Amino acid sequence: MFGAGRRPRFGVSSPQRSYRLFRSAPGSELALDKQRHIRNFAIIAHVDHGKSTLADRMLEVTGLVGDREMKDQYLDSMELERERGITIKANTVRLTYQAKDGEHYQLNLIDTPGHVDFAYEVSRSLAACEGVLLVVDAAQGVEAQTLANVYLALENDLEMIPVLNKVDLPGAEPELVREQIEDHVGVDCSHLVLASAKTGLGVEECLEAVVKQIPPPSGVLEAPLQVLIIDSWYDSYLGVVCLVRVVHGVLAKRQKIMMMSTRNQWEVSSLAVKAPSPVEVAELRAGEVGLLITGIKDIAETRVGDTVTSALHPCEDVLDGFKDPQQMVYAGLFPIDPSDYDALRDALSKLALNDAAFSWQPETSEALGFGFRCGFLGLLHMEIVQERLEREYQLDLITTAPNVVYQARLKDGSEEVIRRPSDVPDPLKLQDLSEPRVMARIHVPNDHVGSVIKLCEEKRGRQSGMEYLSSTKVVVEYDLPFAEIVFDFYDKLKSCTRGYASLDYEFTGYEVAPLVKLDVLVRGNPVDALSLICHRDRAQTTGQKLTTKLKEFIPRQMYEVPIQAAIGKKVVARTNIKAFRKNVTAKCYGGDISRKRKLLEKQKKGKARMKLVGNVEIPQEAFFAVLRIDE
Repeated sequence: MFGAGRRPRFGVSSPQRSYRLFRSAPGSELALDKQRHIRNFAIIAHVDHGKSTLADRMLEVTGLVGDREMKDQYLDSMELERERGITIKANTVRLTYQAKDGEHYQLNLIDTPGHVDFAYEVSRSLAACEGVLLVVDAAQGVEAQTLANVYLALENDLEMIPVLNKVDLPGAEPELVREQIEDHVGVDCSHLVLASAKTGLGVEECLEAVVKQIPPPSGVLEAPLQVLIIDSWYDSYLGVVCLVRVVHGVLAKRQKIMMMSTRNQWEVSSLAVKAPSPVEVAELRAGEVGLLITGIKDIAETRVGDTVTSALHPCEDVLDGFKDPQQMVYAGLFPIDPSDYDALRDALSKLALNDAAFSWQPETSEALGFGFRCGFLGLLHMEIVQERLEREYQLDLITTAPNVVYQARLKDGSEEVIRRPSDVPDPLKLQDLSEPRVMARIHVPNDHVGSVIKLCEEKRGRQSGMEYLSSTKVVVEYDLPFAEIVFDFYDKLKSCTRGYASLDYEFTGYEVAPLVKLDVLVRGNPVDALSLICHRDRAQTTGQKLTTKLKEFIPRQMYEVPIQAAIGKKVVARTNIKAFRKNVTAKCYGGDISRKRKLLEKQKKGKARMKLVGNVEIPQEAFFAVLRIDE
């Protein structure tokens, strides 16, 4: 498999990276064969609370990565992750740790994202674990995603070890944050670990806590093989590579396996573990996490959450798998060059294998031609997917303005799902439209509560609660329309609180609202990619702002271009882009005025003919004008 002259490559996200074989310390293999010496755990926390830095220190303490190879956020292998300074994909690594009792332990560590848009990555990672390290910033305290991740861990019935990070900062308040964790998160802090991932303080204590408090996996070696697919990605050399957790039995090379969802059989061509580069192994036993390579080229054959079993002795039950992610934001992706349509389709199918949280289906736009309608968990998720498509697959794309999913009830009693404004039924058939609403929890300093409440009220929110975490920190709960959060809510929240607020939200359901479809017409022709659904009371204001904003992006022509916003046949706002004017009378020096009038009349007729056949090209920036109408 990994013969001489050929280096294995795993994943398209880092094609330039080569991998070396890694061997465990001599004599440790015998000790690690015992299942009771295996610990599977994840690191969960709010954004920027130090998950990836703590993982770096663990790699150093266990001797897996030397000083020469070490770099910040070592497990963030994507270029995009390093540029933005955030974790996008959960990453795994196997550590060999000698505890203070002298025993060697196999620690399977998963570093998870912290942003709300990647919560699905966290939920899938936790399915492979028996415990978590809950990292909390000793200066900032409990934040919105801290609570959200705790709820995910509780749903999976995992052992939780609280870790107070950044205790070396001048503004750290360990005792106050300890009280917040106990009183408002409900986690026992009797075994709290004080740490500083930057200096290495408390990292050994974290590893000892993992060994002592997190239980070993409970899989049965003699039972029929049951393997859960946690993640997967496409490699141009190896085909589909799956990250798996062996729940029961033993998975070995050259073994015949069967995918439970398709009932198709394959042969295991290679098994590996990440330590931190892929290292080939002969087998994966119950409780272990590793990479499964079968040479599958058909992406439809593998599905995240599927159960893999032995073809000769299959298991009876299918593992629970994962809940299907609920996409909340939809946008159109169109190739700038129509000949790239097939390349975009192949890229989406491969990226969907690596990111199970987004969906895609073909669509056609009158303005943009053939493309795809894609569903995302949030705006950041949408930006990341677009950038990955452009970088990893060298595509030039146009992305339409995003919108949320609505529900329409027709007068005949039937219901329809509205994923784009053009799907809104005829007003004569429409009974009402329902919009998605979310419960938003905003953690904010006491000084900025007033500005947060004012912002939420402007966004048609309904206050449902307020709780003081301490004398200086408040949690404000608001029931908000999700459409108001999608566009500019987070930016305005950060602005009005000087960057101190944190936001988490969860979908609560649909509610009937007075919504209308606002069409945008350029030269009288509707541009479906610029249409949007908005509240009736704000339609005229929104239309005026949108037409004014579009005027900045659509280039001037040799004729006047009107931009209109309309509800049905009624125009509610209009802006004109003035025409270029060539001075055709410049060479007329004196003489009869009729000569000038004749030239001007000729120019006027020429512009009228041009207007009949002219085509206004709408640049990419115009499709994002919807997001910036309040600027």
